[in-house]
Amino acid sequence: MGIGIVWFMPITPIGEKGRKGTFGSYYAVQNYTAVNPDYGTIEDFKNLVHKAHELGMYVIIDWVANHTSWDNPIAAEHPEWYTKDKDGNFQPPVADWSDVIDLDYNNAELRKYMIEAMAFWVKECDIDGFRADVAEMVPTDFWEQARAKIDPIKPLFWLAESEKAEHHTKAFDASYGWELHHLLKDVVQGNKNVTDLYAYFDRTAETFPSDAYRLYFTTNHDENSWNGTEKEKFGEGAAACFVLCATAPGSMPLLYTAQESQLDRRLKFFEKDPVEWRDYPMTSFYTALLQLKQSNPALWNGKWGGKMTRIATTNDKSVMAFVRQNDKNKVFVVLNLGGGNENVQLNGSDYEGEYHSAFSGKPQTFKANQTLSLKAWEYQVWVK
Repeated sequence: MGIGIVWFMPITPIGEKGRKGTFGSYYAVQNYTAVNPDYGTIEDFKNLVHKAHELGMYVIIDWVANHTSWDNPIAAEHPEWYTKDKDGNFQPPVADWSDVIDLDYNNAELRKYMIEAMAFWVKECDIDGFRADVAEMVPTDFWEQARAKIDPIKPLFWLAESEKAEHHTKAFDASYGWELHHLLKDVVQGNKNVTDLYAYFDRTAETFPSDAYRLYFTTNHDENSWNGTEKEKFGEGAAACFVLCATAPGSMPLLYTAQESQLDRRLKFFEKDPVEWRDYPMTSFYTALLQLKQSNPALWNGKWGGKMTRIATTNDKSVMAFVRQNDKNKVFVVLNLGGGNENVQLNGSDYEGEYHSAFSGKPQTFKANQTLSLKAWEYQVWVK
């Protein structure tokens, strides 16, 4: 399908003390160097990583550095590693997160322990990187320290669940694009328009380093469980929104659990709630986009891909059009992010030339000031 990295949410044992629901939160880490027995053994995980490597993919794991479960052994062995309330008691980092307690990164011994625990998974299981949970709630200099210590074992990929540009300076390769996710929802629901999307990408180019990767998505585990399914938020516009996530500058698109099988329900967060795998109706759609993303230098990440050149149209409210070019490689994207049919003129000539469709392979010649008829939520991706 063109997937390069497989991200596993926390595979560590889940705390029992203060557990929410029956299964608990996988972010309530009970032991940083063990595998949750519900998932298998550490040998099973080593074999899985090895198989992924054989298939040409990388594996990263979710790392929860900000807090532990109440019954993680280090709470009893090293209570000085935790923040305390005014009465000297352990406390959650956020009031609603009552099943976990907050770690104190002013403590140098905690930092040493945490880095050694992270290094364990690299040395023992040959993983390829980390997704840092709530990275903004842990001091940036810890992440910089961790990367400097662990990367010499092997080069790793570091993803921050954050939108802080400073995380890219020395610590992380990629960061979350929450703002784009919420903005896309507002555009699809008619509360914002395409000009707001262009402004977002202009802002991002000014704020983030040129080599920063941004994780763009139409759904993920938090959004699905707490805020609604992809269909609930984007309706018939979900596919068009994902096209933008896959073709925008700096983009590293996320494909979440069962999107290719059109997962259409919210998964319960604190219960065992298996996905009902059916057929895979969206597989060809994602495969076309993600293989193009990998193979065409115009869509490569960060400074290695082509810049976004906006194509003005006669409808700048719901129709988005742009080209990205790297040497002779060119990708031309047209999106109707509104619920009505549109007849538009594409102004200028930046998109002129002969292309083929990324989805059907059909050839198409575009001339200056071309007119297009677009159906509601229609997306077109043309490749040169």
